[in-house]
Amino acid sequence: MHFENHNWMQVEDYLKDEDRAMLVLGACEQHGYLSLLTDVKIPLALANEAAQQSGVLVAPPVNFGCSPYFLNYPGTISLRVHTYLDLVEDILRSLYGVGFRRVLILNGHGGNLPVKTHLVELVNRLPDLHLRWYDWWMTPGVARIAQKYDLVPEHGNWLEAFPFTTVAELPHNTKPIIHSGPAILGQTETRQAYGDGAFGGAYQAAPEVMDELFAACLADVLQLLTFNEETFKAGDAG
Repeated sequence: MHFENHNWMQVEDYLKDEDRAMLVLGACEQHGYLSLLTDVKIPLALANEAAQQSGVLVAPPVNFGCSPYFLNYPGTISLRVHTYLDLVEDILRSLYGVGFRRVLILNGHGGNLPVKTHLVELVNRLPDLHLRWYDWWMTPGVARIAQKYDLVPEHGNWLEAFPFTTVAELPHNTKPIIHSGPAILGQTETRQAYGDGAFGGAYQAAPEVMDELFAACLADVLQLLTFNEETFKAGDAG
């Protein structure tokens, strides 16, 4: 259920009975020992499974986000915030223009959060456009699992170390949590502070923990795809 597997006529047929789509916002940035596209791979995996169960189309993912603090790590590609705001708005306007009215945005990167506020302006102008935003790592379900297994969720650690994001052997030790304090660090200071790129905590968790984590997030996504206002207000997802 991806755009890449459809032609325009098939999408037009889809829109006769359905107006929902999923849009993945990610990033290409360092994640320690994990893939540079970790922030794309995780929400896209959730979208893929949700599409299989719901039949909702998945738009092409946005592989780049706002990561100026990681630019001293080779492989990181960062967009300027104003560029990113325009990019996401243009994508949503394109979807809206042909009939998509309900879009679930699966965000994989904290640096993309400024666009969430910007999109309020868009729905003010297009009141029949209904958007849902999901930050998978910030959900109550993830917090419960982290607490259950006495794990600290941080950037580049066990939290994101799924089999499909792991591209190198992971350390078995636990890295001290690094706190930058109130300082706004530039790219040079960021690399000096975080070293290998992980922000601390365990580098990996047991496979059954990761399966439980994925299942909890998938349940959130499927719930949000119903676009049920009461469910959304309940605060169980994102």
